[in-house]
Amino acid sequence: MNKIGLLGGMSCESTVEYYRIINEEVRKRTSPLSSAKIILNSMNFQEIADLQHADRWEDLNDLMANAAAELESCGAKSIFICTNLMHKTAPTIEAKVKVPLIHIADALAEKVKADGFKKIGLLGAIFTMEHDFYRKRLEEKHGIEMLVPEKKDRDEVSRVVYEELCCGIISETAKKEYLRIIEELKNSGAEAVALACTEIPLLLKDGDASIPLYDTTYLHAMAAVKEALGVESLV
Repeated sequence: MNKIGLLGGMSCESTVEYYRIINEEVRKRTSPLSSAKIILNSMNFQEIADLQHADRWEDLNDLMANAAAELESCGAKSIFICTNLMHKTAPTIEAKVKVPLIHIADALAEKVKADGFKKIGLLGAIFTMEHDFYRKRLEEKHGIEMLVPEKKDRDEVSRVVYEELCCGIISETAKKEYLRIIEELKNSGAEAVALACTEIPLLLKDGDASIPLYDTTYLHAMAAVKEALGVESLV
């Protein structure tokens, strides 16, 4: 089994889900007592969030690249950032380490394309929705158009992420608001919606809305299972 590296703690709520999914799926595909070989470098999310909101992305690039290098030095054969937003630092990490960084947007795009969709809505932290790193990856590499909510709804989606979901707060009020926003994205032409913040799947599941919802945490974790088992596809 290959050793995989996780850059986690952003937040700890979703990192727990990565660890659970990866190990459950490895066990399912191998033997009842098996678990994945995982190295976890868990970041202090308060430090990360403070730098995000201060627009100090150069500092974040350095912080994340150094953390990834620590995983590589411990023997990780591939690296996974356990958050959508911090893939903004992916180019810096890729320049720092020799092992592959498995990008969450690629895991999402693989499933979206398999399902035949070309235009999806996206919910996430404000920076994921408003900065271009995610949109460009989907559009330029995969030919998938990305739609985001209008400004006031982007603000509310992100507020719930930082003030509730990352703090372990799951509320029906937030769920109803997210479902309303998803309907607005549908009315704007979205064929499906990516839950592009790894905490949002704690609030919403596929089947809750009138269009498909893609759990990026699950899709990325399943990519980690493939890397751990050293296989091209999972049966």
